[in-house]
This record gives sequence, structure tokens and C-alpha cells, in this order.
Amino acid sequence: MPRPTGRVLVAQNKLARRNYAIGDTVEAGMVLTGTEVKALRAGRASLTEGFATVDDGEVWLRNVHIPEYTFGTHNNHLPRRNRKLLLHRRQIVKLEREVADSGRTLVPLAIYFSDGYAKVEIAVATGKRDWDKRQTIAKRDADREAQRALATRNKGRR
Repeated sequence: MPRPTGRVLVAQNKLARRNYAIGDTVEAGMVLTGTEVKALRAGRASLTEGFATVDDGEVWLRNVHIPEYTFGTHNNHLPRRNRKLLLHRRQIVKLEREVADSGRTLVPLAIYFSDGYAKVEIAVATGKRDWDKRQTIAKRDADREAQRALATRNKGRR
């Protein structure tokens, strides 16, 4: 059976974009066991509490929940185990430098399959305060209202 081409989304962290100001994003490969890949292909994963750390020159994905594979045997994986991310040395050094600033963290945004390989998109993020979140919501609502007004104005011209 041929591998699907393109990007097949498995899980997305929608709360990350609401709770964090997203900076640079990086695509990383993951070191997974067989049952983890099968669980991901079944579309089962949760990124809501996940984060990444840089330890001793390696990037680790922590607290991401990939549930046990339903048809797995006694060799099934642990759902919240730490998973190593595969990045180039320059990317790791850059991420380590950016995370060293206070208030910054590495947040997973999405897990997907790219040309058959499991990938995770991580971002350097800064936490938003409540007033930042309110500002973002107000700006989105204002933009939506402006688009609606333009649409009704243009509709009347026809």
C-alpha cells in the first residue's frame, strides 16, 4: 500500500494560539514506537498540556498524550512518555537561545504526517495575559464586523 503524500493532520493545539503569542515555528521529526505510529494513524492524540524542552543538546516533547493502541499487545507504549524530537544542530541551538529568555517556552502546535513520516510543529511562544487575550478577541471581532460591512456595501452596488 503506497504512503499518502502531502500533509495529513492528526492533532492540533487550538488553545496554544489563544493562550500564547506564537513566534518562530519549526517542523521536527519524532522518535516513536510502532504502536504510537498506529495510534497516530488512527487519529488519536492530545496536545493540550504538551510542551517541549531542550536538555543536553536534545529536544524532548513532554506531556503529549498519545493513547495506547487499541489492538496492541503487552508491548504497548506509555501514553505520556517523553519523546525525542529530531532537529538539526543549528535549529536546536537557536531554540535553546530563544527559550533562555524569560517567559518563553516551546509549545507543540500540531502533529501530522508529512509524506508518511510523523512530524510535530513546535513554536517558541510567550504567554499571553488576560488583557492580551481580550485585545485579540476585540481585534478579531472588529475585523469580522468590518468584513461584514464591506460585504453588505458591495452587495448593494450590484
